[in-house]
Amino acid sequence: MFASLLQRLTGATPDPLPDHDAKLALSALLVRIARSDGDYAHIEVERIERILRARYDLSADEANELRHSAELFEETAPDTVRFTRAIKEAVPYEDRESVVEAAWEVVLVDGARADEEDALMRMIASLLGVNDRDSNIARQRAQKAP
Repeated sequence: MFASLLQRLTGATPDPLPDHDAKLALSALLVRIARSDGDYAHIEVERIERILRARYDLSADEANELRHSAELFEETAPDTVRFTRAIKEAVPYEDRESVVEAAWEVVLVDGARADEEDALMRMIASLLGVNDRDSNIARQRAQKAP
């Protein structure tokens, strides 16, 4: 099911991803961030689905299905460096900051910032080409998210 996406992500130079694959990859990145502290909390699942509904104009059922697929894909996805590099290729620069903001929303929704989450966020922002200043601004916006 995920073979072609995995092949693109593990290639030497990832090709731009088709829209569906880009959605799945971004969703799986959010799942990876939520799981990074070893506590994949229900509140994080809800936030991921909320982000997917808003970002892709999905119904609740469609967001749930995408998140479930993302959970399965994340388990087999390549290391975060290659994974994020493929997302960088698939997402236009102007949208990368919103990807970082969405990731911060997932990190912050449970009220605790684990060291593993902070480290992963620094790496992801850098690999997406989002500088520390813009990542910090994205984090501040995410803190204000309802």
